[in-house]
Amino acid sequence: MSDTRRLQVLRAIVEDYVHSHEPVGSKALVDRHNLEVSPATIRNDMAHLEADGLIEAPHTSAGRIPTDRGYRLFVDRISEIRPLSPAEQRAMDALVEAADDYEAMLEQTVRLLAMLTNQVAVLQHPQHSTARIRHVEVLSMGRQKVLVVVILSSGKVEQRMVTLAEGLEEESLHVIGRRLVSQLHNRSATALPLPVDRLIGSVEPLLQPAMAVVAQTVAAILESGRVDRIIMAGTANLARSDQDLGPSLGPVLEALEEQVVLLRLLEEMKQDERGLSVRIGHETSHDSLAGTAVVAAEYGADDGAQLGVVGPTRMDYGSTMSAVRAMARYLSRILSEG
Repeated sequence: MSDTRRLQVLRAIVEDYVHSHEPVGSKALVDRHNLEVSPATIRNDMAHLEADGLIEAPHTSAGRIPTDRGYRLFVDRISEIRPLSPAEQRAMDALVEAADDYEAMLEQTVRLLAMLTNQVAVLQHPQHSTARIRHVEVLSMGRQKVLVVVILSSGKVEQRMVTLAEGLEEESLHVIGRRLVSQLHNRSATALPLPVDRLIGSVEPLLQPAMAVVAQTVAAILESGRVDRIIMAGTANLARSDQDLGPSLGPVLEALEEQVVLLRLLEEMKQDERGLSVRIGHETSHDSLAGTAVVAAEYGADDGAQLGVVGPTRMDYGSTMSAVRAMARYLSRILSEG
């Protein structure tokens, strides 16, 4: 019994179902794919895949469709992510040349991604201010309590009280403050995450626990001052997915419109070794998005902001992952050159 063949069968089921939106039977798999075994063997493999929760039978159909777990295994096994095609590169170049400004370029990027994937394209857009970090102070407030003060070039002053595991002398707190200033002075207030590990390593071991707390507090202060929004295109593509989403289409559209749920999800998503984040079905941890998949990749250098797509779980993951990663990398390069 070949696990490799079962993975081939799962891959074939996913590909056929994505293409046809019809449950896939063993005979169709044998006819359309070079699996070199009998329909009886394929049926046996499908029974094992079903027992493992990777495929399921919808209502009374003789065929099978992938489950969220099946899609997840399929996605995890996608190793080759293609670059932008020459035509897609030309389209990207054209939109950059045509864009009047930074905002227009981002909006056109999202529209192009929606067109390439036939999904809803979304871009997490940090609202950049020109404010930079001018000064950081760490003041003793008695015992183990300290006040962390961050002063920005805009004149805004943010402060937060924290408790250290052990009290420190004033001079030690000044050392921590001076290290923070030397490392962070004139850094953009929206350039997150902060280099916390480097900051911790900049002080002697005795002060490192306190530096960890203070540096994380500075990061939290800056994070709380950042307001993101979502740039979106292609919601009509999702509206055409009513056959996939059924009654859940309304809640999905509402979640996209409100943006808060999507922003929270994008912030939770972490890139894998392929430079991509993929959440499928209930992995989104939001009931309103349980019938969808989200594919995203970070763009830019500092913000951890993401560009991605939202669509039904029955999506062409290979081409979608390719388009998202390539567009994010291309956008990052454009921004770095600008």
